Amino acid sequence: MSPLALALVLAAAGIHAYWNYLLKRMGAGAAAMWMYGLLSAICYAPVALWLIAFRHPHVPIAGYVFIFGSALLHIGYFLFLQRGYRVGDLSIVYPVARGTGPIIATVGAVLILKEQPTPVAVLGTLLIAAGIFLLAGGLHFFTTPSARAVHAALRYGTITGLFIGLYTLWDKHAVSTLLVPPILMDWGNSLVRSLLLAPVGLARWKDVGYHWTRHRWPLIAIGILSPLSYILVLTAMVFTPVSYVAPAREIGILIGTAMGTQLLAEGHAPHRLAGAAAMVGGVIALALG
Repeated sequence: MSPLALALVLAAAGIHAYWNYLLKRMGAGAAAMWMYGLLSAICYAPVALWLIAFRHPHVPIAGYVFIFGSALLHIGYFLFLQRGYRVGDLSIVYPVARGTGPIIATVGAVLILKEQPTPVAVLGTLLIAAGIFLLAGGLHFFTTPSARAVHAALRYGTITGLFIGLYTLWDKHAVSTLLVPPILMDWGNSLVRSLLLAPVGLARWKDVGYHWTRHRWPLIAIGILSPLSYILVLTAMVFTPVSYVAPAREIGILIGTAMGTQLLAEGHAPHRLAGAAAMVGGVIALALG
C-alpha cells in the first residue's frame, strides 16, 4: 500500500469512528437516517455539480445501476447499525461491525476479484474471531446478566459487517472498473437514499422536528463526516487493492472502542480494548496477507 493510500485510509478511520460516536449518542432512528442522508446530499451537491459541469465525467449506464445498488446496501447498513446502537454498546457493535466487514470483503476479493490471500491472512481471520470473543466478555459471555444485550449487539454488529463487506466490494467495482468518480459515487448514493427514505421521513415528521431541535449539529456533522470518510476510502480504492484498503481502515476499531469505554462510560475497558487490539492485529495481518 502506498503512503498516500495509507494516509487516506487512516484519516477515514478516525473520521468514521467519530461520526459513529455521535450517532450512538443520539440514539437515532429511521427519521434521523433520512435526515443525515439528505444533509449529505445537500452538503456535497456543490462539489458534485461542479465536477459534472466542468470535468464532464463519463459514467456508463452500469455506473448508475451501481450507484442505485450502493444506496440500497447503505440503507441496510445504516438501518442495522442504528438498531445495534439502540440495544448495545458502541464498544461492541462498532468493532464487531468493522471487524467482520474486512473478512467478508477479503473473502469476496478472493472469490470474485481473484485476489490471492496467504497464510498470514488466515491468521488475521483467527485474530479477528478471538477479538470478537474478548469483546463479548470472553468466557463470561455465557453467564453475564447482560448476556441478552451482548447477544443483540453481536448480532446487529455482524449483520452490519455483512453489509460493509458487500458494499465495499460493490463500490470497489464501481470506482475502479466502471471508473465512477468517488465523489459522484458517494453523492449519488446519498441522493438516492434520501429520495428512497423520503416517505419514511415525512411519515415521522414529529421525529424529524425533534431531532432537528435536539440534535441539529450532530446531524449536520454526520451528514458531512460520513460521506467524507467514505470518499477518502473510495479514492484509495481507485489505485489500491480492496484486500489492502478494507482491512487497513479498521484501525478505527481501536478509536471507536476507546470512545465507547471512556467517553460513553460503557465499562469493561480492559477486555474490550484487548479484543479491539486483537482485531486490529487481525486486519493488519489481512492487509499483509
